[in-house]
Amino acid sequence: MKFMHLSDLHIGKRVNEFNMLEDQKYILNEIIKIADNIEPNVILIAGDIYDKSMPSAEAVELFDEFLTEIAKRNLKCFVISGNHDSAERIAFGSRIMEGQGIYMSKVFGGRIDPIVLKDSIGEINLYMLPFIKPANVRRFYPDSEIESYEDAIKTVIENSHIDITKRNILVAHQFVTNSGIEPDRCDSENISVGGLDMVDASVFDCFDYVALGHLHGPQKIGRDTIRYAGSPLKYSFSESRQNKSITVIDFDKKENIKTEKIPLIPLRDMREIKGPINELVNPENYKGTNLDDYIHITLTDEDDIMDAIGKLRMVYPNVMRLDFDNKQSRALGINQVPENINLKSHCELFKEFYTLQNNDDLDDFKIKIISELFEELGGVM
Repeated sequence: MKFMHLSDLHIGKRVNEFNMLEDQKYILNEIIKIADNIEPNVILIAGDIYDKSMPSAEAVELFDEFLTEIAKRNLKCFVISGNHDSAERIAFGSRIMEGQGIYMSKVFGGRIDPIVLKDSIGEINLYMLPFIKPANVRRFYPDSEIESYEDAIKTVIENSHIDITKRNILVAHQFVTNSGIEPDRCDSENISVGGLDMVDASVFDCFDYVALGHLHGPQKIGRDTIRYAGSPLKYSFSESRQNKSITVIDFDKKENIKTEKIPLIPLRDMREIKGPINELVNPENYKGTNLDDYIHITLTDEDDIMDAIGKLRMVYPNVMRLDFDNKQSRALGINQVPENINLKSHCELFKEFYTLQNNDDLDDFKIKIISELFEELGGVM
């Protein structure tokens, strides 16, 4: 059986105040073309369908169009909610859509039950685990000690009684590490204080393939069959060097699983360029490039430039960000962002702020309280 794994669509997202809906419509159409070419049996969408828990009407309409195209092709599609989604909104209408082969994750109810697929070899059990926090799991297992995300996921899997003799696939949306080694992240992907949201890959040993969402860079975690598909588009300049793709899984016997990444070419790329303005607007230097790309420009001119952004947009209409790197900006500290600030969670930033204000560190007890508060408020990620 052939599966197509994608995630983190973030439909409706705005990047630096640019509406990405046209780009998203284009890339979803490209994904449909790829599906027509490779003819998968199943499409897995591992969370963060929308960028907000209350998506716009336009975002909902675009996802509806995408699912309709999938249903027209008689493909089965499994969709889970991510941390950006409303689990209740993703679950709406799920029983009706199952009749069309579209399976939307239900609101978490304490355990996960398989949906059984069949091919020429036999049965494949497919499990859907929407994004969950420890608080979501504690209410179902009040006698269990659930402090971290790993505790929560482990508890759910143990109580779902997975039959390891069968072929099992999990679709999940969590931050997964490999023996303490963190995966590659972009600046919009944070972890909580003390790594409370980390889930070790060993927790998923009972699954033959784990289709992950949450991180935007396509990558494996430990073994080749625990994978992040990554986002289909670049959503920050920290992703500008990533090669976006979808992951295809050929699932034969338990010991015979092959994966392949198929590149995704966007309507507009996201890239960074640097130099003096005269060089950047010289046709010889931008010949052969897509001038409609989303651009982060860093100007190195020492002299002040009147209406620099206006002059640059005469050539690059989609300049998203303009910075300066010269003696004056370095002297004033402009554009000098503290190291790794974009990779720090709300809790880590609060901890540093507390230390600066009080000349003392937060103790473990206070860190635990702050972590729980951010978890309850939805501010961990």
